[in-house]
Amino acid sequence: MAEHHKCVIIGSGPAGYTAAIYAARANLSPVMFTGAEPGGQLMTTTEVENYPGYPQGVQGPEMMEDFRKQAERFGTTIHYELIEKVDFTGPVHKLWTTGGQEIHADSVIISTGASAKWLGIPSENKLKNKGVSACAVCDGFFFRGQEVAIVGGGDTAAEEATYLSKLSPKVHLLVRRDELRASKIMQERVLKTSNIEVHWNTETDEILGEDLVDGVRVVNNKTGEKKVLPVKGFFVAIGHKPNTDIFKGWLDMDETGYLLTVPGSSKTNIEGVFASGDAQDKVYRQAVTAAGTGCMAALDAERYLAEKGIV
Repeated sequence: MAEHHKCVIIGSGPAGYTAAIYAARANLSPVMFTGAEPGGQLMTTTEVENYPGYPQGVQGPEMMEDFRKQAERFGTTIHYELIEKVDFTGPVHKLWTTGGQEIHADSVIISTGASAKWLGIPSENKLKNKGVSACAVCDGFFFRGQEVAIVGGGDTAAEEATYLSKLSPKVHLLVRRDELRASKIMQERVLKTSNIEVHWNTETDEILGEDLVDGVRVVNNKTGEKKVLPVKGFFVAIGHKPNTDIFKGWLDMDETGYLLTVPGSSKTNIEGVFASGDAQDKVYRQAVTAAGTGCMAALDAERYLAEKGIV
């Protein structure tokens, strides 16, 4: 027998928990399925200093614990399970958990987030959050006055290299081809910035250091020449993959999988299904903006359910 709920939230993190807080306070009795990573990307982040309300900074997992407690305080039911399949054909949306439970929902809020793409080398994993990061805007501040390296050749890498150049005396941009894929304006910005050194045809051989990053050994993929750059921070900017595969064929998305919403709202192309957080935001990707769209999604869901006479 399928469970029926007015509002189901798929995924957690700042977007999901904020949606849960607003939906619970609107008496929608939301039910959340956290997904494989309860709390999302912030569970792998150490110090968060740019979220309002934490003047001394906060550990990412601690902040997500605060969000979770607040969502539960107002009556959100949280299941530490994954939704693996959906059917959005009818006015009542059908979802299935990995355990085979069928869930029916009058409204669905998606907050499944996105996962950073990594290089896949062991030292990268060993030193993650110890000098290795996938977000320069989040973590660049911790490396003020120190040399850093950033990997990538697209707009994100160019933008983050420019951002880091304002904090660091020297930024090494490691590009595996002999050209940047970034837009012309971003390329010009990078090439005109005196303290950004672009290393063409360059790949990461090893990130050095035991407990903290102490350098990076790079290799020229044309000549085979290796050298060590004396950096303290190593940033990976080779893109993110939104966690939206289960919605393919149901929801409109761009070529990389980010969910498309009606401008100025969280509405998707399916009535009663709303998208929030990094699953639909490839521009800002910050905890505070994710929380904002989670709020939007809950308000949109509440209005939708009111129009349908469900609440």
